[in-house]
Amino acid sequence: MWMRSLSDFIENSQDKREVKRAIAVKMLLEGYTHVAIQSILGVSSGFISKWKKAFFTSGIEGLKLGYKGSQGFLTPQQRASIIEWLKIKDKWNVSELEYEIASKYGVVFESKQSYYDLFDAARISWKKTQAHNPKHDEELVASKKKNSVGYWKRDERKLSQES
Repeated sequence: MWMRSLSDFIENSQDKREVKRAIAVKMLLEGYTHVAIQSILGVSSGFISKWKKAFFTSGIEGLKLGYKGSQGFLTPQQRASIIEWLKIKDKWNVSELEYEIASKYGVVFESKQSYYDLFDAARISWKKTQAHNPKHDEELVASKKKNSVGYWKRDERKLSQES
């Protein structure tokens, strides 16, 4: 009974940490020594003992990960709706996205990273959220162009003299 449930769990589990725990317990039940399991799986003796005890106390549930992360603030449908909204816009900025989510769904993320993740999911680089470069100075660009023209001509002259 235990072996069958362990085998099923090993085959169906998506998390490699859970699988390693189950394999260690299964090997122990099959008669492998702690030393053999340690060398095969690369785990400690304490790891084997801990998960054996968890298995015999709680069954398969004892081998599963306890923490699965917090629930997201937006439902998958809300997230998809926001991504679609981002895709149809021509220009984006974080504060506008922040306002849209707060007004529509009443959600305000603590970290700006959550907003950047939404831009990323919509395949939009958040660095493109400015309409123009605020550091762009027309006069400076023109003067640099004027100065660089001379460099290009000098290089061309050198090339023609060498050939």
